[in-house]
Formats: sequence, structure tokens, C-alpha cells
Amino acid sequence: MTHQPRASFKSPRFAQPATFMRLPHVVDPNGLDVAIVGVPFDGGTSYRPGARLAPREIRAQSSLIRPYSYFQKVAPFERLNVADVGDIDAPPVSIDKCYDGVEAGIGAIADAGARPIVIGGDHSVSLPILRALARRHGPLALVQFDAHIDTWDEYFGGKYFHGTPFRRAIEEGIIDGKRFIQVGIRGPMYGEEDFAFHREHGITTIDIEQVKARGIAWTVEQVRLALAGPACMTFVIDAVDPAFAPGTGTPEVGGLTSHEAQQLVRGLAGLPLVGGDIVEVAPLFDGPGHLTALLAANLMFEFLCVLAQPRHAR
Repeated sequence: MTHQPRASFKSPRFAQPATFMRLPHVVDPNGLDVAIVGVPFDGGTSYRPGARLAPREIRAQSSLIRPYSYFQKVAPFERLNVADVGDIDAPPVSIDKCYDGVEAGIGAIADAGARPIVIGGDHSVSLPILRALARRHGPLALVQFDAHIDTWDEYFGGKYFHGTPFRRAIEEGIIDGKRFIQVGIRGPMYGEEDFAFHREHGITTIDIEQVKARGIAWTVEQVRLALAGPACMTFVIDAVDPAFAPGTGTPEVGGLTSHEAQQLVRGLAGLPLVGGDIVEVAPLFDGPGHLTALLAANLMFEFLCVLAQPRHAR
């Protein structure tokens, strides 16, 4: 018997403690196919803070989501045993101690045979997530939906912040640069040398102009070509235009629409995905109606539906 969200015809959506889609809260991930887990940490931000508050708000906004995807034609809770395992207690004053906690927490989920869907938190937390998953699955393929490349080397002399996780991940051998694709990159850079690391390691970048000019179907095709072998998704909410997702720490104009974001996540169906995260939602900067947190919750549901689809041999 798989876990199910509370029935909205019996329990009002605004009632009960906030878990993702009002799923049961369980502590032990054993027996789960997918574990929803929060990492309320924003000690790696370089501009506006607040992503530490995202797991709680995204869970609250997820209460509206119904359990069947009309577009993906799947009821994920009928195929997968899913529960909300709560938050990893990430110390807010030390990025190193946060990383230790996240590696241990995600490692326990992976060792139990469950795939994590992580609610960040800022983008720095992707590094310990990838470390934990790579220990179980080997070097990973990765799709990154983002406005920023996040492969810079240092910030104020530090090697770890939300702009460095994928440089560190490639240096540590936990993701394969030739199976790493970034989608939606835009905004001002420091210079052309920002992409020297990409050229050296074979990273594929699809900037926002290519997405808009060539379309979602073409973009999805490129992503699917890149993601061979065990793969992860990281979705930074600033990939979406701030007109649709204002509540984030480093907004960039000219991004994806909410609908394009949904279509891109749906395009991952059937790939050998071992986990993913949604990061950089900052509720303090969100607009009326909690639009950013609501979008993040819906993108999590789309990703959950993707994980419920049969995986194709690659």
C-alpha cells in the first residue's frame, strides 16, 4: 500500500501540518521510492537571502495540487511510494557543516533505495546532494535549468557558495562535464573567460536566446541527448522570468515562462533520473499570492510525475 496525499474532499487543503502535497511525514526512508526532503539553508547566497524559508512555504503552497497529471497522464502516488521525510537540519552558520549534514541525509535516502526530491535552500546545496548520489551511482549526468552558469571558481576567496557548485562537482569527478547541460543561461557575465571552464570540460550550454528561437521541443531533444547514464536535475527558480517568479535571490530578466518551465521538466520523462532539486526560492521577495513558491511546488509535482514514468534503456 503506497502513501497517499490527504483526500481534499474529507480534509480541507488549508488544514493539517504542512507537508508536500499533504503526504504523510515519515522519518525512515526505507520502503520509499521517492523521498521529499527540505534543506533550509541560504548561507551560500551572494545577494539576497531568504531561501532558507523556502521548504516551509513551498510545502504550504503545494496543498492545492491535485494527484493526477493530465498532461503526463500519470497518477504518481499509484505508481510510487512517496512521503515527506522532513528537513535536513543544516546549520545556518557553517557551509561546511551544512554540507556534512546534507551528504549524510541524502546518502541515507539513497542507501534506502529512494530517489530524493530536494527543496532548497540556495544552489550551494546541490554540491553535497550530488556527492551523496554519486557515491551510490557513480559519476552523474546533470541538467541544470538556471539563469546563471554557477561554474565560477571563488567568491571573496571562498571555494563554496551558490555560484561554484558545478565547478567543484566536476573537479571532484562526481559529474561528467560531457554529460552536463545547462538551459536558460542569460544575463550579464564577467567576460568571455567565464566559459573557459565549459570549453575545457565539454559542458553544453543552451542560453535563453536559443531556447526562445529554437523552441522547447528542440531544447528537450538536446537535454535528452546529453543525459546518458544516471542523471540528476537541478532547477533554479531564477531560470524563470521574474515576472512569473519574483521571489528569488538573484533575479534576471528575460527568462522562461511558467509554462515553458513545466514543459521542460515534463521533457525529462523516461530518463534514468536518480534525484533532483528545486532551489533559490526566497519567499520574502515573493509577490502577492506566493507565485514563486506556488510555481516551485508545481515544478516539483511535474518532476515527481516524471519519476513515475517508465525508464527507457539508454
